[in-house]
Formats: sequence, structure tokens, C-alpha cells
Amino acid sequence: MGELVKKARDLAYKLHSNQVDISGAPYVNHLKFVAEQLLDYSEIVQAVAWLHDSVEDTDITIEEISDIFGTEVAQDVEAITKRHKEKYKDYITRVKNNNIARVVKLADLEHNMDLGRLKVITDSDLRRLQKYKFARQFLLS
Repeated sequence: MGELVKKARDLAYKLHSNQVDISGAPYVNHLKFVAEQLLDYSEIVQAVAWLHDSVEDTDITIEEISDIFGTEVAQDVEAITKRHKEKYKDYITRVKNNNIARVVKLADLEHNMDLGRLKVITDSDLRRLQKYKFARQFLLS
């Protein structure tokens, strides 16, 4: 693991240390899953995998990510970050137009679509799964 990836992983663990995912598991498990799907990709892709939810789910800003990791990582994290009140279709279109964000989002969706992680599957979970299936198909088209 290169220095850039280590730095991204360490920051992700720090930022998300007190968070849990929808199944109640430590949130960093999700980030680790996404990053592990991308081990054959560049360090930038792997760093973005670790950081892909940081701006949306913590207090860190794109500017701070740029200061720490550089412009390229920051631009890719920004591309995969859903903006406040942004329509999902607009968000997924933006992700599709950034090759690194697209690859990371596909790995993210793979984990998000795994309903086996949930103890009980609700109607809300099934609706979210449909949204993720649409996004995956769109990103692959």
C-alpha cells in the first residue's frame, strides 16, 4: 500500500470512527470493502475509495482534501460527492463523467446493494436497491 492510500485510509478511519452503517456495523467496514475492490487500480483510485463519503458524511471539505491530497484526488472526491438537494439522476450523471468517480461508485454500489448485510429488509431498503440498480446500469452503459 502506497503512502497516498495509507494517508487516505488513516484519515477515513479518523473521520468515520464513531459512525455505523445501515446494518449497525462500523462505517469504516464499508470504506474498506470499497477500497479492497479496487486494489488493482492506481493509488489515486484507492485513495478516492477511502475518501468517497468523507465530504458527504463528515465535516471535512473538498478544500481540506485538496490541501492534504492534492487537486486530482479532491476533484475526484468532489465528483463522487452528492451535493445537498441534488437530484440523484444529476448526481449519477456527474459521477459517470469522471472515470475515477465512476469506478469507485460502482464498487460502492456493489456493497450498498448487498441486502444480506441487513437483519430485516424493509420496503425502504427495496426502493433503495432499485435506485442503486438503476445507477449501476446507468454507470455501466
